[in-house]
Amino acid sequence: MTAALDLVRAMQVALLAAEQAAVAISRHDWRATPIELKADHSPVTCADRDAEQAIRKIIGQAYPKHAIHGEEYGDRNTEQQRHSSCVWLVDPIDGTKSWVAGLPFWSIQIALMVDKQIVLGVSSAPALDELACASKVQPSMLGGARISVSKTDSISACRLSLGNVSTLARDAVCWQNLAAIIAECNRVRGYGDYYHYHRLAAGQLDAVLESDVNILDVAALQIIVAAAGGIMTDMHGRPLQPDSTSVLAAATSQLHTTLLQRLHDQA
Repeated sequence: MTAALDLVRAMQVALLAAEQAAVAISRHDWRATPIELKADHSPVTCADRDAEQAIRKIIGQAYPKHAIHGEEYGDRNTEQQRHSSCVWLVDPIDGTKSWVAGLPFWSIQIALMVDKQIVLGVSSAPALDELACASKVQPSMLGGARISVSKTDSISACRLSLGNVSTLARDAVCWQNLAAIIAECNRVRGYGDYYHYHRLAAGQLDAVLESDVNILDVAALQIIVAAAGGIMTDMHGRPLQPDSTSVLAAATSQLHTTLLQRLHDQA
């Protein structure tokens, strides 16, 4: 199915959808936009909903038979679309907490999954005028320039960024192991959301660790990191799946393997 789908055209559609989502978001002022809480107590606003509607409109017009799964409107597909091998994964504002606080660390995430494999990703951060994208037939790009990961292969040289690690903190062994990793790293930061994955793909960070994510948050970022030469799995080394809730990403296979072993070391 991937071979039959023109991924260059699909990328153009995804980029247009991200552009229109940014326009929709720009119509809202974070200072005056009412905030609602979803069942999981995460915030949502009309800016999130308007942006997802804009994305759905562009993708729906281009690919009426494809399924779309979005953060705010879920799976609103016809029976035919539900059986499609092509599924668009959409998070209209990944980092809504940042957006409602007036912080720039939010993004528009659009990924295409074909036969359960991520084949295309667009990560657009309008507040910082930063756009990253990649596909199975196109290299990882950031700001219009090709990017690649670093060659760092040791923890002692590693620049590590941590996202939300609440669940990991409740695992006494992993938490203690993470503390030892942090003590050994060259530098540790906590950029979060899309930002540290862009930096990893661009060779400005060497590893990212998060224990509390949704696949919609990281699907596009996974292929951007992979196309830049990096490795991105869940915290147990398994390929990212629709039900994945954690991430361990690294610039090199050696660094990834070492971090994985050290994180789960029972000694």
